[in-house]
Amino acid sequence: MSKLAFRRPAVAGAFYAASQDSLRKQIIDSFNHKLGPGRLPDKQKEPDILSVVCPHAGYMFSGPSAAHCYLALGEQKPPETVVVIGPNHTGWGTPVSVMREGIWGTPLGEVTIDSELADKIIELSATARGDESAFIREHSVEVQLPFLQFIYPDFKFVPICMGYQDLETSVELGKAIFEASKGKEIIVIASSDLTHQESKTSANLKDRYVLNAIQEMDEKKLQESVKKHRISTCGYGTISGALVYSKLKGATKAEVLSYYTSGDIIGDNSAVVGYASAKITRN
Repeated sequence: MSKLAFRRPAVAGAFYAASQDSLRKQIIDSFNHKLGPGRLPDKQKEPDILSVVCPHAGYMFSGPSAAHCYLALGEQKPPETVVVIGPNHTGWGTPVSVMREGIWGTPLGEVTIDSELADKIIELSATARGDESAFIREHSVEVQLPFLQFIYPDFKFVPICMGYQDLETSVELGKAIFEASKGKEIIVIASSDLTHQESKTSANLKDRYVLNAIQEMDEKKLQESVKKHRISTCGYGTISGALVYSKLKGATKAEVLSYYTSGDIIGDNSAVVGYASAKITRN
């Protein structure tokens, strides 16, 4: 793949608005939504957040929840690089795919891949492989970029797409990201929605197991809960990897910032999807 390879947005006009002005308004509306944080990012402080858990549905549904993550990130000094780990919905690519080089476009502009960090992660991981096919139609990483572009004037990123999401793979990837990023200021974003297509009552019950495991920073408990209770969280491996990375970086606290379901947006509680945002911090 050429170093100047350009990935065009796959879900602009579907998951989020296709024009720059409309997309910026959509993001601002997500911040100001009744289920959002209610304001835009303001003053920046010293970095404390190591990773966040952030949903990846259409902005109409998950945008207000995502805005809670991006308010927290936008109010601290920006990192050099953002590592975005998303689950693989298409089945294309390798078990853990990393796009090594190139530029991703959105209606808000272009973001360059941090090739040095991407290569180091691949080198230090037994599972991760350089592969771009996993990202051709995948939305779980892409939908994070416009929000990142809204809060950060300049950054690089590393896109990672997880097909395998078991505990062993998640732990191994989290450790590889930690080792590869030593000496560099990064943020890890675990892109995941929660329960899919169950009643709101069922989703609320099942999602609480996931949220409790996040708050306890316990990736093993998270994985066991997903299996035991048959929870359809699509990115439980991405969250597990982010927790492993964060604890190696000295995380002491995890906080759930937002939780609701699609039923709270459209009023149909018969078959909902759960959305949550959380941050894992040093203090």
